[in-house]
Amino acid sequence: MTTFAEPSTVTADLLARLRGVVAAHPGRVAVHAAGGSLDFAALDRRTAALARALRAAGVRRGDRVGVHLARTADLPVALLATWRAGAAYVPLDPAYPAERIAFMAADARLAAVVSAAAEPPVPAGVPVLRPDADAPTAADPEAPFAPHPLDSAYVIHTSGSTGRPKGVEVPHGAVADLVAALEDSGAYRPEPGVVAWNASVSFDASVQQWVRICRGDTLVVIDDAQRAEPTRLAALLAEHGVTDLDLTPSHWQLLREPLAGARVPRLFMGGEPVPARTWRELADTGIDALNLYGPTECTVDAITAPITGPGPHLGEPLPGVRAYLLDGRLAPVTATGAVGELYLAGPGLAHGYPGHPGLTAGRFTADPFATEPGARMYRTGDQARRSADGLLEYVGRVDRQVKLRGFRVELGEVEHALGALPAVAAAAVTLYEAAPGDHRLAGYVTGAGLRPADLLAELRRTLPAHLVPSTVTVLDALPLTPNGKVDHAALPAPAAATAAEPAAPGGVDEQVAEVWRTVLGVPDIEQTDDFLSLGGHSLAALRVVHLLRRKLNVELQLRDLLDAADLAGFTAAVRRAAAAGPAAARPALTARREAVR
Repeated sequence: MTTFAEPSTVTADLLARLRGVVAAHPGRVAVHAAGGSLDFAALDRRTAALARALRAAGVRRGDRVGVHLARTADLPVALLATWRAGAAYVPLDPAYPAERIAFMAADARLAAVVSAAAEPPVPAGVPVLRPDADAPTAADPEAPFAPHPLDSAYVIHTSGSTGRPKGVEVPHGAVADLVAALEDSGAYRPEPGVVAWNASVSFDASVQQWVRICRGDTLVVIDDAQRAEPTRLAALLAEHGVTDLDLTPSHWQLLREPLAGARVPRLFMGGEPVPARTWRELADTGIDALNLYGPTECTVDAITAPITGPGPHLGEPLPGVRAYLLDGRLAPVTATGAVGELYLAGPGLAHGYPGHPGLTAGRFTADPFATEPGARMYRTGDQARRSADGLLEYVGRVDRQVKLRGFRVELGEVEHALGALPAVAAAAVTLYEAAPGDHRLAGYVTGAGLRPADLLAELRRTLPAHLVPSTVTVLDALPLTPNGKVDHAALPAPAAATAAEPAAPGGVDEQVAEVWRTVLGVPDIEQTDDFLSLGGHSLAALRVVHLLRRKLNVELQLRDLLDAADLAGFTAAVRRAAAAGPAAARPALTARREAVR
């Protein structure tokens, strides 16, 4: 099967488009952030100043600049300044462990770093500039930088099956084509919108959010505290009149109630498959929503579909994208319901994995169906099929890569990190569903004298939170297949996820403990247990707060849980909230919500 969408005309580079917006609308708000706002004239001044400082520090065309900043107005300034200096940006999320940041910085061979930290964990000798830096002396007027379509725009590191994250290098032309394709497809409205920047800059979905500033949209930078608290996020969307919100289906589940009765922005859903129940809810209530599919290696989005109709499907390629459904011999799969592997081609393909030519060659192969010489296609590893209605449906993976809360996770990387810990003889990692829609990683190890809590603490020192398993189970031996490989299907249920009998309703203390047991899937909890050590994560924390609000009719905030040292501390916070009186009445989920124009 081959699906082809005709491309639009040649697109202008995004810096040129931004210059046009600055000239035409200098006073329009460009950025809203927790620390203040910038209009397009101020954004232009600040990015020009930082670009001058980067060039003065030795940054040249084709270099890479690390961006080590929190989610403030400084972040888009640094990204645009890096482009204006002729370089590609490399996200270095401050929330990541220092060891991982240091590895990514060394792997990218940075020419400079933009950071507000006094000593960011980057290689010695790499210049570190503050986001408000300028050249030390007056410089000649800046000649507008016009990137070549093949110039690198960014390098984003993703989970790697070899045990180390790998960078994906994406050119400017691919990013400009992405914006143009989303405009041509109708995903972006012709008029300027107000776009919520919801994704981490280390996640490729951030690209199609923040670059919209280049076409004149206003960017609302959602900081970590706002993103983690659904009621605060809903208030922020209303305050700024947000028209477009990118999020994962699991994040939507936490926002549905706070947005009940409000104007819901157009939803751009990606990062993980949309569950059938979520698809039906959005379709039945008439919420304006799009399903977006695309790997990092194909510049964020390649296939889109409006969330309407009978059930989840991928949709059709964006303009310029070619999608092939092929079998193991690279022959088209045409029969209805037959499963093939999805290959993508077109202008959105990344350059590849810098420093890994073999890996690049294995995933980016010659396109035998293209008419132009030298064309490549990307092997996604995703399996799909055509339904009887002709819809392209996602089936699964050909490998052990999984999606977890929007992040791409190579289980092999987590296994490598777990197996490298002292006294661990062997390790395996799987994905399991602790509750409907709540997917988590489970680790299994063999070895003498191992304590799961100690292993998890060690992993948190080196891995970002989304790669740390919720549980670790110690086994006498890992189950093996007849050919001697680990039989992941035969691994037992996670030790900490064994179901417990529901406790009878009791006082506040017992109800809080029961909610922890339910959400975390653990049979026994002590007052000294802390939430993260039991496998908790941000979405699980939001579920705890949501359930207790409904059970006890109290006004709880996410910080009450995250700031508590243990179950006893959180229970005390719940008791204080209960003593303060019942929460204000909240509107029930309506049968139909009004979508934004």
